[in-house]
Amino acid sequence: MWPRAGLNCRWNIRRFCTRRIQDEGHWLYSSEWWGTNSDGHTVLRSTSEKGNGVVSVLAYSSSRPNEAYWPETERWLQKRYAELHPGKEHNVRFRILGYQWRTLRFNDDTRQSTAKVMAAYQQSEPNSIFLMQQAHCLAVPYVKSMVSVGLTTLASCNYDLMDAVRGKKTMRILCIGHGGGSLPLFLASKIQGAVIDVVEIDPLVISASIQAMGFPAFSVVSSPGQRALRKPDTINEVMWRGIHERLYLYESDAEFFVLNNNSNIYDIIFIDAYDGDDIFPRKLWDADSPFLQALNSRLHPDYGTVVVNLHADDDVLSSNPSVSYFYQQVLPMSMHVPKVCRAYKDVLVGNGNSSGGKEGSGFVFTVSVPWVCNTSMVVCRGLGMSNYSRDSIANAVISKSLEVENILDLPFSCVEYIKRDFTLVD
Repeated sequence: MWPRAGLNCRWNIRRFCTRRIQDEGHWLYSSEWWGTNSDGHTVLRSTSEKGNGVVSVLAYSSSRPNEAYWPETERWLQKRYAELHPGKEHNVRFRILGYQWRTLRFNDDTRQSTAKVMAAYQQSEPNSIFLMQQAHCLAVPYVKSMVSVGLTTLASCNYDLMDAVRGKKTMRILCIGHGGGSLPLFLASKIQGAVIDVVEIDPLVISASIQAMGFPAFSVVSSPGQRALRKPDTINEVMWRGIHERLYLYESDAEFFVLNNNSNIYDIIFIDAYDGDDIFPRKLWDADSPFLQALNSRLHPDYGTVVVNLHADDDVLSSNPSVSYFYQQVLPMSMHVPKVCRAYKDVLVGNGNSSGGKEGSGFVFTVSVPWVCNTSMVVCRGLGMSNYSRDSIANAVISKSLEVENILDLPFSCVEYIKRDFTLVD
């Protein structure tokens, strides 16, 4: 049920205005979606055939924005519809039913991703309810960390982010691991020049993101050759004008995709790929794996940047059973991260020139994510420096944080996700 006015429920939305918006995904609101299964109700549940166990989506009430702002968004939807159909008289009206947090879980335990969705319908077709994921809202802290460290590092390499945001140049982005789709949708909505390929191995995860988390269905393609053939339906045109030509979701194994997609060189690559047992597959970080070797040739040689989400997994936990349960939740980060960092650095950066970058210009660093046990690893082909230190790289990246916040009109502070435990990988 999607109740309207007068019922005792907490739903939500963003105000459409030019001023900088308050962060609806701030950790302050985490109590709404970082709950147990009993806190919400299940809207999708099925068993994966790709190693993710039981895949479910839970819905949670959202407190923001309050109902007073819904009419403003209903008028915005009507205006968008009119813009897409100029010269015609329309009495098309849209009504908002409410807002919810939707959380994707594996095996009733792992919170794979969280997104805020809006439910609405066209007044002439009251039985046709559609979901729209709120692209501006990032909730889980590690996703904000990946965006912050990735884009500030790229901007530090003299990459013209402003031109990409305005659509004056193309920014090629690869996202490995889809989840609910909040990261690629956020990037597509903020960067007009972004052309984003998303790779997800599990069709059930793709289906869950579309059916229960409001990710646009038109984005799903089976091969690059189908790109020109896609056309969204009327509702999707209203909601995702301009995005449908820049966002492509592939059902594919990451290794297969990278090995067989030889046409694209990516400016930035985001990797967040964990299975139902919360394990980062070895083939995605082993230095001798075909995946990393192929990724090396798909990354821009001068400033190419890779961001990897890392956290504890069962493979590492089981390696030291004598460690207490409490410390098992903390120690695996320090045990596991160095191996992954070393592999990515050896293959993608090497001695500074093996990947095509300038001698001595490549580097790898990590930062800790606030509030959760995650680490963001950044691999960059170069800042154009012949010599660098931890402080010089940290200063270069941090100095770009405010610029990136302003260019993208971010609702959160980048530096908050950059400065914490900034560690240069030797």
